[in-house]
Amino acid sequence: MHFEGSTSVTLLFDFWDVHGPAGMVLSVFVVLLLTVFYELLKVWKITLEKQKQSHIAHPSNLDSFTPGHSCLAPVMSCQDGNSALVSSPSEISLAPSENTLDIAGSTSTAKSWLYHSLQTAVHMLQVTLGYMLMLCVMSYNIWIFLGVIIGSVLGYFLAFPLLKHI
Repeated sequence: MHFEGSTSVTLLFDFWDVHGPAGMVLSVFVVLLLTVFYELLKVWKITLEKQKQSHIAHPSNLDSFTPGHSCLAPVMSCQDGNSALVSSPSEISLAPSENTLDIAGSTSTAKSWLYHSLQTAVHMLQVTLGYMLMLCVMSYNIWIFLGVIIGSVLGYFLAFPLLKHI
């Protein structure tokens, strides 16, 4: 087998039968877009994993808590040489009750399953699309091959800088 540069090729299915330059340009464009979408799926999968890890690490919403500031430490006040505790919530009153933990645990488990199900669906779509693109390349048409390569480069160029913002 060898690559050829003809404008006639059948891609993936019998109905995707290309004859002529206009059909080839359209097919290369479609394959290019599918490859860009494949690269975006890879980034989406990584994003879902980061969100899942973030959710597991911090199951309760502690956005208002800042490191270095302990809301559990009592505040000491010195007035006239006497030290006294200024009213601050005790550690026991800030501890979640058992009912709160049960609700948070079941919500955490439900969200964990939701993330896992979404990741599974994205993975299935990514593998299916990857194999379809591989079969397109195996048509041994140089134009389709270039469409996959350029789509992969373009998709990587556009998608992976998004990971810095996540």
